[in-house]
Amino acid sequence: MRICIVGSSKKFFSGISAYTIVMANAFAEQGYKVSAVLLRNLVPLFLYPGRERVGKGEYLLDFRPGIEVYNGMDWNAPASWYGAFRFLDKQKPDAIIMHWWTSSVAHMQLLLALKKRMSNRRAPLILEMHEVVDTLEEKIAPIRIYSRIAGRALLRLCDAYIAHSSEAKEAIVATYKIPPDKVHIIPHGPYNMYNHVDRKEARQRLKVNGFTILYFGMIRQYKGVPILIKAFSQLPAAIANNSHLVIAGEDWGDDPELYPALNSSPYRERILFQPSFIPDEQVPVYFAAADVVVLPYLRTCGSGVASIAVAQGKPIITSDLATMREYLAEYREAGFCQAGDAASLSDMLARAYRQWQENGWHQQINQPGMTWQDITNKYGQIIKDLQNGNN
Repeated sequence: MRICIVGSSKKFFSGISAYTIVMANAFAEQGYKVSAVLLRNLVPLFLYPGRERVGKGEYLLDFRPGIEVYNGMDWNAPASWYGAFRFLDKQKPDAIIMHWWTSSVAHMQLLLALKKRMSNRRAPLILEMHEVVDTLEEKIAPIRIYSRIAGRALLRLCDAYIAHSSEAKEAIVATYKIPPDKVHIIPHGPYNMYNHVDRKEARQRLKVNGFTILYFGMIRQYKGVPILIKAFSQLPAAIANNSHLVIAGEDWGDDPELYPALNSSPYRERILFQPSFIPDEQVPVYFAAADVVVLPYLRTCGSGVASIAVAQGKPIITSDLATMREYLAEYREAGFCQAGDAASLSDMLARAYRQWQENGWHQQINQPGMTWQDITNKYGQIIKDLQNGNN
């Protein structure tokens, strides 16, 4: 079977860029003939919060040999759109899997969907939805209007949709009025592409000691980072002064509570704050140094960072959200706090500290959820059902 995957290029590198590559490689490993259409220049550069690092190439991930890649479509370049159309004509995919994470690129995805619809080869189009509605886009009226028009037009052209959890499926169905039987649940695939590095060396590189708490990933308002800072600030001095809180990830600047919480913390000197994009080669260093990974999300449709933490065998504390409960149901050392409640999270941190004191550092070995082979098999069945008119 020939599969074409549409996702973000490595120029505006993000979790979606990584996911596109990892998914393409997984399908190729299972014997599929894989190609990829990449969206290269996503938006005008001045509108992108992470514009300082665009195109710097701070990544190690790449497509396996044999995967043909069109790199790529630009938001303002019709010639690049035509090139993508010709690429699809050449590849003749039996199915197209398109990643949805932002409506800002919806016009390019919509053009590909229309091209697919007009083609003689009626390859099923499956939209994997990593987000329902981006909160930052919702705050900007022109983008909100555009996203609703272009996004809903795109969704009407798809044959099936993928959600990462039951909660995400319910939100997708309610928001876009999609028939529930067209939305399939496939959990976020594992990010097991990072090596394990030496713990002692990692801690020396980051200059951390004692009990080390890690928040990793993009800093957005809905990620709840100020809640984590406040929770850390509420710890007893005996715990906090023998701990480090590491916050590492690109700050998109949409959380007004972040810097006040950081600057008012009585334990500011115990907080390592690195609000910048973390290059691929450094990712395993942060996880190796950590004793617990904390994800204080206020909402989520899935978490690539949780997938990295699981693959690295790290205990996790996260918000008691249905998506996280579902993903971590089989992970033995996942703890859940009340979303948005600093006191609840602080209690969980103190409990994790006491366990660390009693048991020392340890690493989990069980990994919950589907393997990439499970995921590609499930996709294969959905595609066959669509081709046979059973969906």
